[in-house]
Amino acid sequence: MSFFSTFDQTQLFLNKEVPSDAKAVAVIVHGLCEHQGRYDYFASLFHGQGIGTYRFDHRGHGQSQGERAHLSDWNELVDDTNMVVDMAISENPDIPVFLIGHSMGGFTVALYCAKYPDKKLKGVVASGALVQDFAGLIRAVPDGLDPHMQLPNELGAGVCSVAEVVEWYGQDPLNGKVFTTGLCYAIKEGMDWFVENSQNIAYPFLVVHGEKDGLVSPKDGQYLFENIASKDRQIKIYGNLFHEIFNEYCKDEVIGDVLNWIGRRM
Repeated sequence: MSFFSTFDQTQLFLNKEVPSDAKAVAVIVHGLCEHQGRYDYFASLFHGQGIGTYRFDHRGHGQSQGERAHLSDWNELVDDTNMVVDMAISENPDIPVFLIGHSMGGFTVALYCAKYPDKKLKGVVASGALVQDFAGLIRAVPDGLDPHMQLPNELGAGVCSVAEVVEWYGQDPLNGKVFTTGLCYAIKEGMDWFVENSQNIAYPFLVVHGEKDGLVSPKDGQYLFENIASKDRQIKIYGNLFHEIFNEYCKDEVIGDVLNWIGRRM
């Protein structure tokens, strides 16, 4: 574990776990007000299949520098991710590289693929991806407020149907308690940009979503699936699952589906 300087010299926390005999690597991008450490179990199943992982904390999240859960521009998320993807590709030139994002991380990887359509990625997975906010989570924030105004993080109860996960979410000291209106404004601008640029995406793409996701509507996943140009694209909606499908009661099945999809593209 270490830190790296991103494009504007912000120090971001990096957790790189790549065995010497790795068959592939995956860059994992976390969601709003959480951190890379919440994907320990997810990553462990990848390691068990010989897939190394690169995980990092977004700026203003977890152990990374930056104003807490704040953005000045949606490109900050995308360009931070770009540095990690470039790192993964350059450090593993002979094996395939995949990109996986959840929630705001799903937003990030979707916009990443539209902005950087020519990277050497073998496939992309978006889970609970916020791409148009049909549930109104972000768009409900009115325009014109101080971008540094803090809003309470009230996502906890909706993250998962498993009570222990909700309890763990609330007690995790690295989970953010607030996010800023500036972050909301940046994401809104990014979603509007995505409407005009989603057709740039041609990577193999897997969209996964929980049917009972009350934070990010499954309609976001459907929109993503329908509005990209990828010929190799699939979508799977999991009945009765909430937002964090990688932490749900059938998480091994969900993660196994992702691993199988990746395995067929290695």
